[in-house]
Amino acid sequence: MPQATKLSAPTAAPTPALPVRGQTDHLRLIAEMTREFTASHDYQTIAHSALERITRYIGAEAASLFLLTDNGETLACSACYGPVDITGLRISAKTGVVGRAVQTREGSMVRDVSEDADFGASVDAKTGFTTRSLLVAPLNIGQDCLGAIEIINRVDGDGLFEADDLVLLETLARAAALAINNYRLTEQIVQQERERHELELAAEIQRDLLPQPSSREFPIHGINIPARSVSGDFFDIMTLPDGRIWFNVGDVSGKGMNAALLMAKTSSLFRCLAKSAEHPGQLLNAINSELCETNSRGMFVTMVGGLFDPATGRLTLTNAGHEPPLHFDLRTERFTPIPADGPPLGIMPGIAGSDGYAVTEIDLAGGMLYVFTDGLTEATTFGGGMLGIDGARALIRDHAEESPDIRLKSISGAVKLPGQSLRDDLTLLVVEDMMTARAASMPPPRLEAMSTDGEILRLRVPARPDRLKLIRAAVEQAAKYCEATEAWTFDLTMAVDEACQNIIRHAYGNRPDAGDIVVDFIRRGDCMEVHLMDFAEPVDPSKVKSRDLSEVRPGGLGVHLIKSVCDEAQFVPPPPGIGNLFKLTKRLPSKLQ
Repeated sequence: MPQATKLSAPTAAPTPALPVRGQTDHLRLIAEMTREFTASHDYQTIAHSALERITRYIGAEAASLFLLTDNGETLACSACYGPVDITGLRISAKTGVVGRAVQTREGSMVRDVSEDADFGASVDAKTGFTTRSLLVAPLNIGQDCLGAIEIINRVDGDGLFEADDLVLLETLARAAALAINNYRLTEQIVQQERERHELELAAEIQRDLLPQPSSREFPIHGINIPARSVSGDFFDIMTLPDGRIWFNVGDVSGKGMNAALLMAKTSSLFRCLAKSAEHPGQLLNAINSELCETNSRGMFVTMVGGLFDPATGRLTLTNAGHEPPLHFDLRTERFTPIPADGPPLGIMPGIAGSDGYAVTEIDLAGGMLYVFTDGLTEATTFGGGMLGIDGARALIRDHAEESPDIRLKSISGAVKLPGQSLRDDLTLLVVEDMMTARAASMPPPRLEAMSTDGEILRLRVPARPDRLKLIRAAVEQAAKYCEATEAWTFDLTMAVDEACQNIIRHAYGNRPDAGDIVVDFIRRGDCMEVHLMDFAEPVDPSKVKSRDLSEVRPGGLGVHLIKSVCDEAQFVPPPPGIGNLFKLTKRLPSKLQ
């Protein structure tokens, strides 16, 4: 008989029949240990117990359970039984008798290790243990192998292992492999559930750190859309007692929980330190110092921090390694990028120099400042390409006439494809000078009673759809000056808005930069007059008619709306230099008469 005998796994060759002698005991042991393997979720405890039972049953000296490590190159002893504890010992998965069983997926019986060329004595040399003979069975499950079980040195009888010993070990190895695999799957599910719970908790904390939505009249609005459940982006808005407003947009390097924790820390530092900072450069320098003291993971934060004064429309801004914000001038529709003034936060203390981060001063002058993360410019559009900075500018122009909260949702919705996740977290913030045309739209001082006749205010704006909101704001100012009711104001606003749209579409033909609209608000007794003047070609008033409401066709309802809410609506002879003058007259609420 050869000294080393290799027997194929049961899937590759028929399993030899167990001898009649001891067959009942074999089957009882297999049944008991299989039941223990499949019932327990603690495979290490069961593995140690199984090794002890099989070792004693066969009459051997020791046993070991080796499992493949993640890289598949090494086998690590996870359990053992015998005079020497080798738990944790690592051996090559491609050499030795155990490695051979793992590579070939076949069990083997080595009656004399000195006659087997694959046997290596390095383990014996380390432990002082002497190996004479071996049984090895792979832990096969499907097409995979998890490791192997080895039984060492039979001590009873003639000292030689028998073929039925290997069959018994291979049978138990299959049950052990199933138990180990089930345990690992269970651990993965538990770990995934634990991570999911932690991410949900982190996401909830992040949502709580973000500012609550502001009213439409508030000058700063922001939106944050995580690419996953937890975002590395953030923004904050904080109003000071004197009316000035701090704001920021930040982007933490990396993803997942570490990025979320650094985001929470940076956001908290901003809110805490902003209360005593004089300007954004000083504030971001202080945040950088704090982050550098404790940040040990090589992570950093890009951030734009600013301080806005709504009363003047001016802001100061600092950019620490972030995407350049865009100043959008409504008068010219031009964008001016604000490049980074310094490196990101958290890289090195004092990296911005002794004077800290530089500060840029901006006069919004009725315009807007957009601050965003690269999740916007790198987002995928409906056409499949990357949005880019030009695409971002186009979206801002396209939605300029919408209210700030709706505008941010429209812009982000243009790159958030239905049913798909973003490539990266997306954060977008807009600072808007809500006091546009401040000098023109402010009513004169109230020195006399509200019944005083005369001009209330005059507004001149380009004839473009994105300027209609300025005219609507002027209507509200004039109505408020006359102490009109909300319902009365709403009706007049609709009428003026519709009339101005007609000027843009019909008088100017929707041509960009075709001309201006001048709006005069005049108090005459118990009525408010609104004079709408343009510089287009004169129109024929006889052709401006409302259509019969019974006609089913588009168009023509605007004139009907205007006349339904106003007491008078008519073209009148314009003064010299004016193309058309359309006058609306609406009686003020009775309490003002």
